[in-house]
Amino acid sequence: MNAKSAISKEIFAPHDERMLGAVQVKRRTKKKIPFLATGGQGEYLTYICLSVTCFSVCSVTNKKPAQASITKVKQFEGSTSFVRRTQWMLEQLRQVNGIDPNRDSPEFDLLFENAFDQWVANTASEKCTFFQVLHHTCQRYLTDKKPEFINCQSKIMGGNSILHSAADSVTSAVQKASQALNERGERLGRAEEKTEELKNSAQQFAETAHKV
Repeated sequence: MNAKSAISKEIFAPHDERMLGAVQVKRRTKKKIPFLATGGQGEYLTYICLSVTCFSVCSVTNKKPAQASITKVKQFEGSTSFVRRTQWMLEQLRQVNGIDPNRDSPEFDLLFENAFDQWVANTASEKCTFFQVLHHTCQRYLTDKKPEFINCQSKIMGGNSILHSAADSVTSAVQKASQALNERGERLGRAEEKTEELKNSAQQFAETAHKV
């Protein structure tokens, strides 16, 4: 089991949370912390995770309202378990900064109401995937006060557009196929009418010839 699957199972699943995405990061600027919460110094891995919590069924709408959040998860050196650290509601996210819109870059910043973090992802590809999921989640779960995405590559912001384009292509293909079938049906209908006319004409000619 890889680290992200383990985080999903160990940190989020027990609390009825579904992890949507995660990115392994380290700080661009070192933060001096003399003592960790465990009582000593040590190295650790950090993950920024995006999750959704489903609540009980609403008696009015019969739907499960969901709440998205961003959680910082750490794994300390020598340990196989993960520890949940700071958590923000998605509504608290104010800005997502991709740093450079012209190239694949692992650096990014997250600005919350009460916090600002500068990160470097494990890889640029991992950051891109996380940004795509984050952008889609913001569009889906936030009705207002959506965070600002700046200095991001178009492929990050275009995930939904790509889906819509694919859907439009499928719809167009279906419409063309339907039109072709209709036109074919009309041609067959005309052919049937013509055949019936010829059949009637032949029958009348035969009857006339028989009388003669």
